[in-house]
Amino acid sequence: MPSDMAIVNAGQLDVYDTIDPELRDACEDVVLNRRPDSTERLITLAERFKGTDAVAEKAAEEWRSWPVTKRLEHALVKGIDAYIVEDTEEARQQAVRPIEVIEGPLMDGMNVVGDLFGSGKMFLPQVVKSARVMKKAVAHLIPFIEDEKEEGHKAKGRIIMATVKGDVHDIGKNIVGVVLQCNGYEVIDLGVMVAWSDILKAAKDNDADIIGLSGLITPSLDEMVTVAEEMQRAGFTIPLLIGGATTSKVHTALKIDPVYDGPVIHVLDASRAVGVASQLLSDTQRDGFVEATAADYQHVRDVRAGKEASILLPLADARANGFVADMAHKAPPPAQPGLHVFDAWSLENLRGVIDWTPFFRAWELHGTYPEILDDAIVGESARNLFADANKMLDTIIAEKWLTARGVVGLWPCARDGDDVVIHLAEEERHVTFSFLRQQIRKSRDRANMCLADFISPDGDWMGGFAVGIHGIDPHIARFRAGHDDYQDILLKALADRFAEAFAERLHQHVRTSLWAYAPSEQLTNEALIREEYRGIRPAPGYPACPDHSHKPMLFELLKADDTTGLTLTESFAMLPTAAVSGFYFGHPDSEYFGVARIGQDQLEDYAQRRGVDLETATRWLRPNLD
Repeated sequence: MPSDMAIVNAGQLDVYDTIDPELRDACEDVVLNRRPDSTERLITLAERFKGTDAVAEKAAEEWRSWPVTKRLEHALVKGIDAYIVEDTEEARQQAVRPIEVIEGPLMDGMNVVGDLFGSGKMFLPQVVKSARVMKKAVAHLIPFIEDEKEEGHKAKGRIIMATVKGDVHDIGKNIVGVVLQCNGYEVIDLGVMVAWSDILKAAKDNDADIIGLSGLITPSLDEMVTVAEEMQRAGFTIPLLIGGATTSKVHTALKIDPVYDGPVIHVLDASRAVGVASQLLSDTQRDGFVEATAADYQHVRDVRAGKEASILLPLADARANGFVADMAHKAPPPAQPGLHVFDAWSLENLRGVIDWTPFFRAWELHGTYPEILDDAIVGESARNLFADANKMLDTIIAEKWLTARGVVGLWPCARDGDDVVIHLAEEERHVTFSFLRQQIRKSRDRANMCLADFISPDGDWMGGFAVGIHGIDPHIARFRAGHDDYQDILLKALADRFAEAFAERLHQHVRTSLWAYAPSEQLTNEALIREEYRGIRPAPGYPACPDHSHKPMLFELLKADDTTGLTLTESFAMLPTAAVSGFYFGHPDSEYFGVARIGQDQLEDYAQRRGVDLETATRWLRPNLD
């Protein structure tokens, strides 16, 4: 039968520019139909390339016989670290000074990597592998450079990078750092939870050219504003780069850029970081780039000021237009109420429900799994990365590198307006969760929703959970000691996937066994990813419940410190970083939504309900007040 599909030997795929030019041209002739004898020529040529394994072995042998400078470039472009120390040593012995090895063949090789990455012919996982090779080579040379008291290689620029105070996420920051280092920049990474004073001190002590800030949770947005204000107060003029999942060009333009007179640039992803840094540090391009960015941010502010904001209903009207759930259909009381602790959930079990799409996005490979594996552009990189990930998963599980710990709580409760009051009869107390309501005026009979709408005022049940993946630190320390950014980032990304998979699997266990309101549920992994289950598990800090300050209350109910080993930073980020927490709502009509912008009347009402001053409530809800 006819087919439009092909079988591809992924192991034979290569960086396009490194394919034998004669073979490449012949293939292009066939694909593009450039000459009438193209097919015959390719068949003839193919005879020379028969026996792929033998050819690959021959090629491997061939590159090992090349001059050492060429071998170093090849190792960098291909990300091969097996011979890098011996080849670097050979190059050092041939050089007059050890620094020449860095300034010559190693930088030449990384320039090739940078060019391939910049032109879209190489992707992030390959770049990180190249960085691993470079770092191992430099690590070998450093003692010799120090012995000769030579000055090190002059970098294109020195960049301080840090995840701001209260925030613990660093995968994106680390990736940006690797890409910048690959392109000749010196990166001083201060790590996570770094106070503004330490960032500014490091910038002064190291005579930095740029400061880069990263953050994932919404409280980090305020902290970035603080860093910018303190840079202004201290008289800094160097550029400030802003990045991380919670950041945006709009927030940067509205909140950060106005408080600092130096250049403020939002960097969307790692692939753009090099271009931004090179323009900021260029004698000829800097002024034009800074002026264009400033004008762009001013335009964002002008549009925001002139644009009629979405009309907000008075809070009373929004409540009157709340969602009305049919409480005749509410979930029954749980089969097993109370706390349930899981000390070591099977990682093999979790592996089966991993959502791989966010994993690839963390590496800036965009597409949906499994289709991404056959993508015409990023497919090769995705397949190689996927193979490496599964190889590491095999090791993690076999050698018990990580432990999945979690806890579930199921409690009686009742709705009180926009609050849900949990009743702890045995402790003779109650805990109140105050939720926010959508206030933007809706069209076509759509409700202004609040999570409390899914709970009956006449008595009901809700749940909470927290899961964390423990044991990563010694392995990360080992990878860093070996200058292996690739394995470092790979393990962190997989730990994040395990945490999300655990949250998914635990929710399934709650629905079918502990709460058991859906005991006969039969859903595929794809259906779970599409959230086709009954009930929801919204997390504090996310759109339906944007206030992170609910986490300490939830953690106290779950006794999370003792039951899971999870702790919270001052900004409510969870440690270890691979962790998920949230609430369970069981009503069949419950759904995910975004609270979005709220008005001053709801802010004041919320402060009163939470028993905090207006300033505190404003700090908690700032992203929803813009």
